[in-house]
Amino acid sequence: MYVRPAAAAAAALLGFTLTVLGGTASYAATGPGPAPGPAGLLGNPVVYAHRGASAYAPENTLDAVDLAMRLGFDWVENDVQRTRDGELVVVHDDTLSRTTDVEQVFPDRSPWRVKDFTAAEIARLDAGSWFGQEYTGARVPTLREYLDRVHRNQQRLLLEIKKPELYPGIEQQTLKVLDEAGWLDAWHVQQRLVVQSFSADCVRLVHELRPDLLTAFLGTPAVADLPRYAQFTDRINPWHTTISAEWVAAVHGLLGAHGRTMEVDTWIVDDATTARKVRAMGVDGIITNAPDVVQEAVGGYWRG
Repeated sequence: MYVRPAAAAAAALLGFTLTVLGGTASYAATGPGPAPGPAGLLGNPVVYAHRGASAYAPENTLDAVDLAMRLGFDWVENDVQRTRDGELVVVHDDTLSRTTDVEQVFPDRSPWRVKDFTAAEIARLDAGSWFGQEYTGARVPTLREYLDRVHRNQQRLLLEIKKPELYPGIEQQTLKVLDEAGWLDAWHVQQRLVVQSFSADCVRLVHELRPDLLTAFLGTPAVADLPRYAQFTDRINPWHTTISAEWVAAVHGLLGAHGRTMEVDTWIVDDATTARKVRAMGVDGIITNAPDVVQEAVGGYWRG
């Protein structure tokens, strides 16, 4: 059985019932507890290609997904937002100006918010030349196009719902597109898909709508608040500068929404020194723009 050292240590130290914020949270029992989610090799974090291999190709494009595949990376991360006419598209910022030529194509449409443009208008934009001339003509993909490419590449997806407060109903719509694309069958749900957000309400709603789906909360809740998150999520994914080995152990000491040891995937780590530092803290995964650098540093392993 795969037993994470930090989780085992936390279980040994925290094998009791902790009452916080008026609720009760049961920590994992002393000794080897339930196996975590899909297992990796002992001590080797899973490496996620953030927005694809975005250190080497324009972020959130199909080029970045394909490059991650060619580099040998199984997991890719992306960001989902919605157009004015209701199409889900893969783009990080809630404006289009940083990663497309929208200011040249639509000079009078400032501040160039994603939600103010139709899907057809966004499809006209060049999402690659800002990164390098060799990527001129790359487009902002729709979520369906992105899912089809990730599936074709036999990759796995860490999907982030961006700023759901701007897009009422985006949780239901995202699940609908995932379902239509074949991503909510048992095979994908059990091994190939995680949905995350910075919004706890969003993560909670996704869990309520699809209790079988793995979810993650982006952030670093206080240790005392972690049991509340464990009721509706499986992972806590923090910025690497905000965590310690003790905090990671506290997360590992809890059982998440599916009754398994909670996990920690930290972001965004692009250098070997920091990668080794967070591995020593006991994180389960590292989200990175430069997956090859991180894998070389920590021996990252594809969760399978």
